[in-house]
Amino acid sequence: MKKLFLIIGAPGSGKTTDAELIAKKHENITHYSTGDMFRAEVASGSQRGQIIDKYIKAGNIVPIAIAIETILTAIKNAPTDVIVIDGYPRSIEQMEELDKYLEKENEVELVNCIEVVVSEEVAKNRVIGRSRGADDKVEVFNNRMKVYIEPLADIQRFYESKNLLKKINGERMIEEIVNEMDEYIQSRI
Repeated sequence: MKKLFLIIGAPGSGKTTDAELIAKKHENITHYSTGDMFRAEVASGSQRGQIIDKYIKAGNIVPIAIAIETILTAIKNAPTDVIVIDGYPRSIEQMEELDKYLEKENEVELVNCIEVVVSEEVAKNRVIGRSRGADDKVEVFNNRMKVYIEPLADIQRFYESKNLLKKINGERMIEEIVNEMDEYIQSRI
């Protein structure tokens, strides 16, 4: 059975870096970032990639059918039994669709949703400071933050009600954050 961990957090919370470092430490953990999966699709030049590109450039959520398709394919093809996906879910609809899928699925178990908590100020300073591309402009950051915050309370309530939400303080040294997250994941597998 595949064990799935979701990592959510504001843009700039460090969720991708945290997940990458944990996966590097363990041969039995595969990390996927929805952002990386989407960027790879865009880079492929496919029609789906062109659609994804329009949404990413505007700082909006990629349509649910495309996101679910990308994520489910990644989980099923993962080379390990433990999968960490960061940046998902980003909306109530994405959360509900993933939950519907997992209820019917006997090969994948959602073990936990980990939220990397940072203030909006810290997130903004990190994103504007890293300046990787068009999605790092102030206006786009503000939209991405709004898109992240709007459904957050509902997402938190949903996973809390299933006893599947773990919050981790993302405003510490990266080693501390990664160690806490790693220890927690190891305790659940």
